[in-house]
Amino acid sequence: MSDIKRVYIVAGEMSGDQLGASLMRALKARYPQVAFRGIGGPGMIAEGIDSRFPLETLSVMGLVEVLKHLPELIRVRRALRADALAWGPDIMIGIDAPDFNLGLERQLREAGLTTAHYVSPTVWAWRQGRVKGIARSVDAMFTFLPFEAAFYEKHRLPVAFVGHPLADELPLRNDRGAARRELGLPEDAPLLAVLPGSRANEIRFLGTTFLDAAERLCRERPTLRVVIPAATPLRREELERLLASRPTLDERVTLLDGRARQAMVASDAVLLASGTAALEAMLCHRAMLVAYKMAPMTHWLARRLVKTQWISLPNLIARESLVPELIQDDATPEAIAERLARLLDDDKGRTELESRFADMHAGLQRNASARACDAIEALVEGRSLPASLSSDEGVWSAAMMEPGESRQGEKRHD
Repeated sequence: MSDIKRVYIVAGEMSGDQLGASLMRALKARYPQVAFRGIGGPGMIAEGIDSRFPLETLSVMGLVEVLKHLPELIRVRRALRADALAWGPDIMIGIDAPDFNLGLERQLREAGLTTAHYVSPTVWAWRQGRVKGIARSVDAMFTFLPFEAAFYEKHRLPVAFVGHPLADELPLRNDRGAARRELGLPEDAPLLAVLPGSRANEIRFLGTTFLDAAERLCRERPTLRVVIPAATPLRREELERLLASRPTLDERVTLLDGRARQAMVASDAVLLASGTAALEAMLCHRAMLVAYKMAPMTHWLARRLVKTQWISLPNLIARESLVPELIQDDATPEAIAERLARLLDDDKGRTELESRFADMHAGLQRNASARACDAIEALVEGRSLPASLSSDEGVWSAAMMEPGESRQGEKRHD
């Protein structure tokens, strides 16, 4: 067994921080003396990373928005490259944030470092030619889903299907009543969890819309309660400012510091921005509505580049429309409130969906962080990735389908 002493990790947002913290715990269990450096948030800092910049530095979403921050992002990438080369890690791991991390990984790999990327970019959904650049940037890709691994194998890029760490962390059985008691919420009232996102841009584009929809629902449903977890202290301040102008919500909203998973488990339905939060809601086995807005130019470009039928991970994994999605102009307070009302009124449908999500959850439990450690160890030692980490394990056949296929194997014509 190799003696891994230094690991450079760069996460780009709160979801990446959670993944990084889980991976760091697994590495520390195997290599007690390992040290970490790079960029991380509160979870990774608690596990011991020396974070060279705040996590918020890389939390920029959208094609147009990134252009505004490009000079600063280039400066940060240069600083991290120099820092990593001076520190001399055994491996550098970029967690998500592909636009930033793949460039950094390529520079470090060209300088002689071993690099890996954790969380596949959606290269299978748009601009598949990017896989050539990815192959120049990393020694291996670690994927969460089997069909992602199959894509990289097809393109002869070393890959490890590790499963999803969140599926391992979250229990296959949860207790709605216990979660409500822990949060001080009434056990007998209908409860909506609202998660407008962890990035400033998401609050900017979705905060008002989500709260307008919640206010409309509260006016129509006198017993409805709303719980809103704030991802960071800054997000809480922004949400408090938005709530201050909505007296209807004063007695109906509970604003939390973090604790998003508890809020989702406690809820009857969830309103959220597209992203990892949709996967977390699926792993909490809760019905949800996914809505998303972005800058008009970003949306214009995305419509022309992205070829998938869905944007939310539950639908992408299942290859069917389990979760309603409202995007851009369709994501109005009226439309959101109307679809949520349907969810809240359909007890049978919610129960069936919760059962379906539990089955999908079980299919993603692969002890991901330990499997990622196996892959890291192989890379550091210069070995091929373990055969047990390939995508041909025969697990979860629905997820193994190529993204363009339906359950009957027919190609979609999007």
